[in-house]
Amino acid sequence: MNGNGKGIGLAIIGGGRVGLFRGEVAARHPSVKWIGLAEKNPNRAGEVGAKIDADFVTQDHRELLKRPEVTAAIICTDEHLHVDPILVAAEAGVPMLIEKPLATDLKKSAEVLKAIKAAKLDAVVGYTQRFRRRWLAAKEKCRTGALGDVTLVTSRAFMNRLVAIDNYKRTDDPDSISPMVISGTHALDICLWCLDGKTPVECYARSIDKVLGPLYHGIDATAGMIMFSDGTVYHLNISWALPVTWPGAVYSLEVGIVGTTGVLTIDDTHRDIVLAVSKPQSEGYNPDASRLVDFMGSYPPGDMALGELRGPMADETVSWLNRVALGLPTPAATIEQAHNNLMLTKALDLSAKRKQPVKLPLDPDEEKRGA
Repeated sequence: MNGNGKGIGLAIIGGGRVGLFRGEVAARHPSVKWIGLAEKNPNRAGEVGAKIDADFVTQDHRELLKRPEVTAAIICTDEHLHVDPILVAAEAGVPMLIEKPLATDLKKSAEVLKAIKAAKLDAVVGYTQRFRRRWLAAKEKCRTGALGDVTLVTSRAFMNRLVAIDNYKRTDDPDSISPMVISGTHALDICLWCLDGKTPVECYARSIDKVLGPLYHGIDATAGMIMFSDGTVYHLNISWALPVTWPGAVYSLEVGIVGTTGVLTIDDTHRDIVLAVSKPQSEGYNPDASRLVDFMGSYPPGDMALGELRGPMADETVSWLNRVALGLPTPAATIEQAHNNLMLTKALDLSAKRKQPVKLPLDPDEEKRGA
């Protein structure tokens, strides 16, 4: 084995885009000695298995997680299918990297959190944007007090509707997903990371459903506020119903953080690199023939360059593998933070449905009754 540390037998549950991205990175990591893949679609399983040089391929995640070679697992199925693989991996006693969210149901998320903690496992959640330098720099300025006491945070997220349509087509329970739960959670995680130590006590929100509502029983956009015990206010909004021709492949984000002695603004709209072409591109998130202009870099995992993924998802995967093999710390989101993020996005959605404030933390049973 090269260098110090322990070898990893890696189980990848889910062979979609993320499973392929992370699998290709893992296949190049010196600590990874064995890779197994579980993917329900047999054609996709064969395709991805070959690309990541998998030692074992199956359609059943339970079969994979029973293999004696498995010492760590990446859970990257569709968002609404995370719960069972996580619980099986927890029973197997292996450390995990879990794509967000832990679950799309708050009660199930609490169940998953409890199981992982009871098993005393090291598990982190894939909030990939934490691994980009701009957000690490923002976290550092807030952490070291450069802004004084933070009093106001704002975030505005714009997305074309490709992601929304993709998510609504993949679920048989559209009420369990929303722009806040699936995508707004990224901006919320970054902002709460910068507000670490502050306690949210109430939220208020409104939603719109004029585009995705008639087609998918879905939500177009949500705008809301989260109030904290010390008076701090976080104002956030997200729309994932912009036209498909919107140049942001996925995410366009603007954040402002105001403190008593400073201010920090981050333009993450990706308008600094614009690609305009005459023929549709074959790469990127769900390529569409009508999209001929693109804000490069707006696909959160990163970009393909010279045959491999470059960017935060590759960095995050390497960081987690180093954590497992060498015990190195990472800035990854904890399972507690991920559950709290889901609770807040569910509370905002509930407030929008009720058209009244919601006290925090939101109890899972109250969320069920409200839904």
